[in-house]
Amino acid sequence: MAKAMRMMAENLNLADAAVFVLDARAPASAFNRKLRDLVGDKPVLYVLNKGDLADSGADSLLAAMKKSGLSAVKIAANSSSAARTLTAAMEALVAEKRERMAQKGLVKPVRFFIAGVPNTGKSTVINLLCGGKKTVTGDKAGVTRAKQWVRCGAFELMDTPGTMPPSFENQTLALRLAYLGCVNDDILDIDDVALALLEELAQKYPQALFARYGIEQPMTPLEMLNAVCVRRGFVLRGNDFDYERGERTVIDDFRKGRLGKVCLDRLSDLKDAGLI
Repeated sequence: MAKAMRMMAENLNLADAAVFVLDARAPASAFNRKLRDLVGDKPVLYVLNKGDLADSGADSLLAAMKKSGLSAVKIAANSSSAARTLTAAMEALVAEKRERMAQKGLVKPVRFFIAGVPNTGKSTVINLLCGGKKTVTGDKAGVTRAKQWVRCGAFELMDTPGTMPPSFENQTLALRLAYLGCVNDDILDIDDVALALLEELAQKYPQALFARYGIEQPMTPLEMLNAVCVRRGFVLRGNDFDYERGERTVIDDFRKGRLGKVCLDRLSDLKDAGLI
């Protein structure tokens, strides 16, 4: 990640503006303050992607961001209908730049720096703007390995490797990134992640746990995991629970929206993350 940050710092002077892709289910958690520091005075558009997986809580956060003076939009980049919304927001962001270029008689594409933590959908956003598959995409962290410029109509876009903050001062926000798949699963303690996810969902979306797994509150995180294993038949010989399968099921169901639309972040998280 440090190498990626250095590369971006070296190439930012080639871009006219930036697009930061965030996950609408936890936009504060997915915000990397270091990226905004790198961008400096360049205009920035904050894209709350995966909006089809987020509930009205994401709309409230979007409104708060706009009220604070940020340019922001919520989309689902896997839907072709989002292209017009995103393109219009990007054009509005660089309208003054285009006017200055026109006054000088310059005709060239405006360059956007596309960045965000892994698995927020940066490459899918680029593919949306280009009207086709132009970059490699995937459902795990770290698919984009190097920068690449992509020409998309009136824009040139620089896709970059997913970047993470150098440290996690706020462990709650860090855990949410783990829930979303923005951190490589191979370096995580899957037990802690799954139990923490169940605990947070029980606080904010207990009805989702009941509908999916028959979990009734109050329960401890471990009791909820036991209920998942019973509901799914993850029981080993001797009536021991197959906790690993249960944990991965909960995490996978959450990531793929099988637990319904959610938004884990709150207004206080936007402030804690330094986003507003």
